[in-house]
Amino acid sequence: MTEPTLTIEKASKDRGKLRVLSDVDLTVAAGERVALLGHNGAGKSTLIKTVLGLTPLSGGAIRVGGAQPGSAAARRATAFLPESVSFHPALTGREQLTLFARLDGAAADVAGLLDRVGLSEAMDRRIGTYSKGMRQRLGLAQVLLGRPVVALLDEPTSGLDPVSRQDLYAIIDELAAQGTAVLIASHALTEVEARTDRIAILRQGIKVADDTLANLSQAAGLPIRLRVRASGDADALAQQTGGRRINGASVEILCSPAQKMDALRRIAAMGDAVADVDMTPPRLEDLYRHYAKETVQ
Repeated sequence: MTEPTLTIEKASKDRGKLRVLSDVDLTVAAGERVALLGHNGAGKSTLIKTVLGLTPLSGGAIRVGGAQPGSAAARRATAFLPESVSFHPALTGREQLTLFARLDGAAADVAGLLDRVGLSEAMDRRIGTYSKGMRQRLGLAQVLLGRPVVALLDEPTSGLDPVSRQDLYAIIDELAAQGTAVLIASHALTEVEARTDRIAILRQGIKVADDTLANLSQAAGLPIRLRVRASGDADALAQQTGGRRINGASVEILCSPAQKMDALRRIAAMGDAVADVDMTPPRLEDLYRHYAKETVQ
């Protein structure tokens, strides 16, 4: 079996008497997009810093493409986009990316990369005039520059407008398609729900979930929500179905995945009393709350 591109085994980190990470196991294969979720202080940024070799582990091991974090081989293989990127304000976008290309020793189409991230019209402006979102795009161009083996993205959509967020995830898809292992730390649950292959959740430094969205949903056993719109009396419909009226015309019914078809058949049998039915499976937000030990409302 091929070794995963990024392997984290029993990673632990202590700061004095505080354990920030506790025996965290996580792998990211070539071409895989993994979302790393958790509250502020859950250990996401610390874990990324250990992968980068910026923070030593107190226990466990990490391998980046077979190399030790912080080694020359690991640095060459890894690209990192922090939440708040910082560049020299006096340089233009083109000058900054050209400098990075020279340092990397890579022959790069700098103008093409800047165009790819939506900075073609601003590439010759000084970075000091860029908005936060524009600096974030320049950071993404830097990630693309080296065709990394591993890409670590910490809140990559911070400061981006909705269209730019979609563009960024399209680029992330391209990175994964070319074989890059992508780890995305994010609070934007709706985005990562649709654009990642696997979800890992940290809670107080402990990994409490790590699987596909479908498997996490099945393991959690959270209910499916059926919203039934009544043709007439919603109170009568609520009494018939055992659901609860949520407004003047609709009733909500909660059922397990195994009960879904029976519930739909009962609703269909009510005939003209039902005007419409919507079905909502558990969302990532619901699963996140479940695994992070919050109460789902």
